[in-house]
Amino acid sequence: MIRVQRSTIIDAPIAAVWEIVRDFNGHDRWHPAVAHSDLEAGRRTDQIGAVRSFTLTGGERVRERLLTLSDKDHRLRYSIVDSDVPLGKYVAEMALKPVTDGDRTFWSWSSRFEAPPGREHELTELVAEGVYEAGFAAVRARVEHSPIGRPTPGLSAPSAKPDTALNGSGIGIARYGGPEQLQPVTVRATAPGPGEVRLRQTAIGVNFIDIYCRTGYLKLMQPPGLLGMEASGVVVDVGPGVRDLQPGQRVAYACPPVGAYCSVRTIAAALVVRLPDFIDDATAAAGLLKGMSAEFLLHRVHPVQRGQTLLVYAPAGGVGRLLCQWANHLGATVIGATSTEQKARIARAAGAHHVILPGEESLEDQVLALTGGRGADVIYDAVGKDSFAHSVAALAPAGHLISFGQASGDIGSWDIGSLAAKSVTLSRPNFEHYTDTPAKVAAITERLFDAIGRRILTVEIGRRYRLSEAQQAHRALESRETTGSTILIPDAQGTDT
Repeated sequence: MIRVQRSTIIDAPIAAVWEIVRDFNGHDRWHPAVAHSDLEAGRRTDQIGAVRSFTLTGGERVRERLLTLSDKDHRLRYSIVDSDVPLGKYVAEMALKPVTDGDRTFWSWSSRFEAPPGREHELTELVAEGVYEAGFAAVRARVEHSPIGRPTPGLSAPSAKPDTALNGSGIGIARYGGPEQLQPVTVRATAPGPGEVRLRQTAIGVNFIDIYCRTGYLKLMQPPGLLGMEASGVVVDVGPGVRDLQPGQRVAYACPPVGAYCSVRTIAAALVVRLPDFIDDATAAAGLLKGMSAEFLLHRVHPVQRGQTLLVYAPAGGVGRLLCQWANHLGATVIGATSTEQKARIARAAGAHHVILPGEESLEDQVLALTGGRGADVIYDAVGKDSFAHSVAALAPAGHLISFGQASGDIGSWDIGSLAAKSVTLSRPNFEHYTDTPAKVAAITERLFDAIGRRILTVEIGRRYRLSEAQQAHRALESRETTGSTILIPDAQGTDT
């Protein structure tokens, strides 16, 4: 039996470090070796017995079970259930202790396991360096200071000279069209005027609405200009009259006007929300717009009630995954509709009780079979043209169809009289109308941040690209290759001029 132990001291309070490592399914957000992770069977991230199934950056699959977790002792243990990496009988433990001569944390990470003959040294090095030391470095960067982590309390963002612009990089379009229209541009963030704030952006969300803007389907911007409605970053400076934001604070936004595909930006302070410490910059950029959408879809467009049956299209996507998690928590029965078994597994891990796939039976027949012939009480349809008729047929009498996207195209013209056969209620919500005042944004984000903090919701970052790789990000999203959320990381920060 091989034993490996490594320890380090993190220059951050124990609460900050524990908040990160206690999230059993959150290691793909901080560990460089983990590409993607999901909890199986809809378990909570801190639930003893929960199994996380994850993929390493090299493509290897691993499944691990949470054995013990103590918030009092800041200690957790877990074991490998099965793995492509030959670590037999692997059991590991993390333990944190406060350092008495400062607000710092001592972190010990240890394990015991068996290895095939001849591979003992290789696997010992893999665990010690590739897992433990790499994990220490990643968490240290996140809680101490990192471009996409949490600044040390009191550390301000690099500031600009008064009345000077910041040069930065961006991705814009000169005309409507395909992904090839996305091209590098230089941006200038001017000094903030009254009621404005200037940001150095650290992570940018990619959403389907960006594609609609790029193609001209939605005229939220006229070329030439930048795309993007969602980003996070650090406040550089604030303009006159801004009282609730200060340089160095971590913030995010998810709203018009478009223009988020850049490294520096000046924007109305009323559009910006401060981030709590337990949400890092990358998670905010990946989940704010999608999470706000899920909030108003589940709590405002149709307040979901315990015992109702929901059908969610694209349940492995960014919004769909959050809808499944949240609706499950609210006591609804969740049915997901997706295209592959791989995406079905992700949907089940997110809380979908049933998942239907293309087959000999139509979508509506499968929904009716699962509901005893009644149909779904509410359907969240982000597909549009290809799904609308099936959604109407899958509804229960007096059911509510919420068409909030058109990934396959516009639904076209429909005779409203045809909906009377089931007394259908039809909604076509617009994000802007639910987020057009600071009061509305504050109410939505308060509930969203609470759900993330209580681990009702976990935001999965499926893919990360450099800002200069925005074309690739759009192609992947349009081809429905992605699961979870996609983000862009600015290639470089701006400079004073």
